[in-house]
Amino acid sequence: MDKRTRVVFIGWGAINSRVGALLAQRRTAIDIAGIATIDTPEGRAALPAGVRFIGSPDDLTAANPDLVVEAAGRAAIEQWAPAALAAAPELIIASTSAFCDDGLLMRLVDLAEKTGSRIHVPSGAIGGIDALAGAAVLGLDEVVHQIVKPPRAWKNTPAEKLLDLDALGERKVFFSGTAREAAASYPQNANATVVTSLAGLGLDRTRVELVADPTVSLNGHHIAARGAFGRMTITLENRPLATNPKSSELTALSLVRLIEQHVHRLVV
Repeated sequence: MDKRTRVVFIGWGAINSRVGALLAQRRTAIDIAGIATIDTPEGRAALPAGVRFIGSPDDLTAANPDLVVEAAGRAAIEQWAPAALAAAPELIIASTSAFCDDGLLMRLVDLAEKTGSRIHVPSGAIGGIDALAGAAVLGLDEVVHQIVKPPRAWKNTPAEKLLDLDALGERKVFFSGTAREAAASYPQNANATVVTSLAGLGLDRTRVELVADPTVSLNGHHIAARGAFGRMTITLENRPLATNPKSSELTALSLVRLIEQHVHRLVV
């Protein structure tokens, strides 16, 4: 029989609330031991009935989690990740744009060494990461990650200063640079490029293109890599989350799968 896993969610926005709903729908053997979210009447009202509100990182230990799942945005990592690594044996970090700061990533890895905890980076909105990481064993010569989204997905980002998103009539590549630059400037839209980088050539050698295309309705990722292994091309077209066009449904689904890997005896 699958054992039940005590999970604390950091953030209860579009992604984690969707993850929680899917886990409940699938009757996954988890118990929500607590949720950390903005302490407002609206934030508390959005929590599932009977679930503990966690207002401070100091409260994580009392929740006794087996697993902490973060999807609260880049700024939350500094605040919550150290306490999560001290309180739980496993931490999933979805806001991977925080890893543009190499110092932060190394500090968290060092802390995980000291506490005996483990940090998991989900595949998020992309796939084929196992193949890319495997190919990197022999060395990669080039990795290019292109993200194509409808104009509305780029609203409230620096793209608004480069394009008239409401009147865009054709496909436009508005950013070309490194994964570090892309994720730093577009943390909600380009999180996935950090995952590609960690699996492959790193943040400064992974090339990224960001595209606004009024003819598409899905969020597209096109990853091309070549190296000693040969060549690969990975293409995904993801439906956006109904409550947030910047994120893909697959981002939530990848978290569901990663959480269920902690519960199930068979892991594929």
